[in-house]
Amino acid sequence: MTRAAAFTLLCLVAACGPAGMTAAPPPPAGPAVPAAADDTCGAAGRGALIGRDVTALERVLILGPVRLIRPGDAITEDFRPARINFEIDGAERIARIRCG
Repeated sequence: MTRAAAFTLLCLVAACGPAGMTAAPPPPAGPAVPAAADDTCGAAGRGALIGRDVTALERVLILGPVRLIRPGDAITEDFRPARINFEIDGAERIARIRCG
């Protein structure tokens, strides 16, 4: 394959983004962890991580699905009650923890 053909193929693949993905919204104002009634993933038990550097997650054992969401990240719109979402701010600190 020539370089031009490989470059063209790479451009075509890059232009085809995954369907069903949107940019992550900024963390909304409000509670940093879900209320007890909405805590389907155990996020409230991780509330001590709020405000800490994202590297704090390397020292925590979390069994189950986890997703890190940074500003501008493309995320799927599927809702998974058992998944813990850690929303990371622009300073690489954990801003919010929610289920979904």
